[in-house]
Amino acid sequence: MGEIVLGVGASHSTLMNTHWDQVEHKDRAERFRAALGTARDALAAARPDVAMIIGSNHFRGFWLDLIPAFTLGVDEVIASGESGTPSGPQRTRPDLAQSLAESLVEAGTEVAISARLQIDHGQSHAVQYLLRDLDVPVIPLVVNVFATPLPLMSRCAELGRNLAAAVAALPEGLRVAVIASGGLSHRLPWPSRWQDPHGPDEEFLVEAWREGRGDWERYDARRRQIITAARPVIFPEFDEEFLAALERGELERYAGLSTERIEEAAGNGGQELRSWLAMAAALGFAPGRTLAYEPMPEWLTGMGVAVIEPAS
Repeated sequence: MGEIVLGVGASHSTLMNTHWDQVEHKDRAERFRAALGTARDALAAARPDVAMIIGSNHFRGFWLDLIPAFTLGVDEVIASGESGTPSGPQRTRPDLAQSLAESLVEAGTEVAISARLQIDHGQSHAVQYLLRDLDVPVIPLVVNVFATPLPLMSRCAELGRNLAAAVAALPEGLRVAVIASGGLSHRLPWPSRWQDPHGPDEEFLVEAWREGRGDWERYDARRRQIITAARPVIFPEFDEEFLAALERGELERYAGLSTERIEEAAGNGGQELRSWLAMAAALGFAPGRTLAYEPMPEWLTGMGVAVIEPAS
C-alpha cells in the first residue's frame, strides 16, 4: 500500500518574489523564508515519490464560466509563471493521479478532473520554494476558495480523509507528501460575492474572472495594481490559535466553520485554510509543528509554515 510520509502547510504570496526590496520587516520575511527552507529539507528527508499540492487558483486557470469545488490534475499541468513563479509544464504522474481521482469518487468525494490543468501561484509557489531542486512529480488538487458558493469546510476534511484512503490503495511502497498552499489570514481587495461588485475596481476584477479564459494576461497588470495598492488586513490572533490547534492535533474543530465566519475572523483570503484542513485530515489530524508565523503587511498576509508527520 502507498503511504503519506509528510504533510506541509505553507502560505504563499507572489509579493515575496516581486516586493522583497520594499519589505520593512526584513527579520520577519527572513524567518518565514528560512522556515520554507526547513520544510523543504523535511520533504527531502521524507523521500516522497510524488507530492500532492492542495491549493487555490487565483483566476488564471479557472474562471466563472466553470469552477468545480475540487479539481484534480490527472495529466498535463502547466504553471502560469506570473510574478516570478515557475512557468510551463510541470513533471507529473498521470497514472497515480487518475488512480487517486477514481478512488476519491468511489469514496464519495466527486472531484472534477483536468487533463490539461493550468495552475498559478496557488500551487506553483510551493513548487518554487518547497520542492526546490527535489525533482518530485506533482499532482495538483485545486480547491475553489474564491467564487461563492464555496465547498463546506467539513467537505474539505472529508476530502482529506478520503485522500488518505486513496493513497493507501496505491501500489506498495509508494511515498506521498501532501502540501497545503495558502492562507493564513488576509483580505484581498476582491468582492466578497462576485455577483455584487462595488466600485470600478471590483467590477473590473469580476470582468476578468468572467472573461479571462485564454486571455488572463490582458487583465493582469491592473489586477496587480489593485492588489499592491490594497490596505493590509491580517488577523494574527486567529492565525496563532489556528497554528496552536494544528500543533495539538485539533484542526478538525475548524471543520464546522462557515464561509461567513471564516471571512469575518480571517478575511476572504482566509478561505484558503480549506487546503490546510484537507492536508491535516489526510494526516489523520496528527499533532504538527509550527516552523514560523510572521504577520507580513507588506505581503498582505499572515505567513505561516508548519509540518505534520504521520502518526506512528
